[in-house]
Amino acid sequence: MKVLNFGRSTSTLARIVASALGSGFLVALFGLSAAAQTVAPRPVARLISGSTNEVRTRRVSGTDGANFTVTAAVLASPSFAEATTPEQRAFKTTNELRLRNGLAPLEWDAELCVIARQHSRNMSVRDFFSHQTPEGLRLRDRARVAGIRYRVIAENIAYNQGFEDPGAFAVERWTTSAGHRANLLSTEFRASAVGSFIAPDGTVFLTQLFILR
Repeated sequence: MKVLNFGRSTSTLARIVASALGSGFLVALFGLSAAAQTVAPRPVARLISGSTNEVRTRRVSGTDGANFTVTAAVLASPSFAEATTPEQRAFKTTNELRLRNGLAPLEWDAELCVIARQHSRNMSVRDFFSHQTPEGLRLRDRARVAGIRYRVIAENIAYNQGFEDPGAFAVERWTTSAGHRANLLSTEFRASAVGSFIAPDGTVFLTQLFILR
C-alpha cells in the first residue's frame, strides 16, 4: 500500500482537519480507515508465469527426446474414484466442455495422475511455476522417468487460492487462453488426468495432462 507524505505529523494534520471541518468528520474519516484495514483478501489465480523463458503450454510428440533414459516407474495409479475433489472437478469440467463442443469425453488415465500430482507438489514445495523443473526436466522427460509411453502428450498448469471450486475454476481460466484451450478441445487426445497439491497457505496447484498413446 502506498503512503502519501503530506509533510506534517499525524497530530498536526488531525488538528488542522478538526478545526476546519469539525471533529465529527474527523472521527468518520478515521473510522473509514479502520474499516478498510479489515477487508478480506481477494482470491488470487494464475495460469503460468508471464516470463519470456517459460512455455505457456507444452505439447510434444513421441519422437522428441527419444534418447532419454527411463530411470523410474510409476509406483501408484489412483483411479478416478480415488482422485481428490479438485482433480475430479477439473476432469469433469473438461469433459463437460468437450461435450458442449461436440467432442468425445476423455478417459481418466491413472498413470498420468501420478506424474501430474508430482509436478504440482514439486512446484509448490520448490517454489517455481513452469513446465520445466529447476533441473531442466521438461514434460517429455518427466513422462519417460515415469515410464509412460506416448505418441503425443500435453500439459496445462495453474494455481489459485481462495476459490470455492479450484478445479473447475482452473479449467474456466484455461479456456480463456488459446494454447490451454487447444489442449482442452484437441481431437488428438484420448485420455487425461489432473494432479493437485494444496500448499500450507491454501494455494491449490493443478497440473493437467493429456495423452495419445
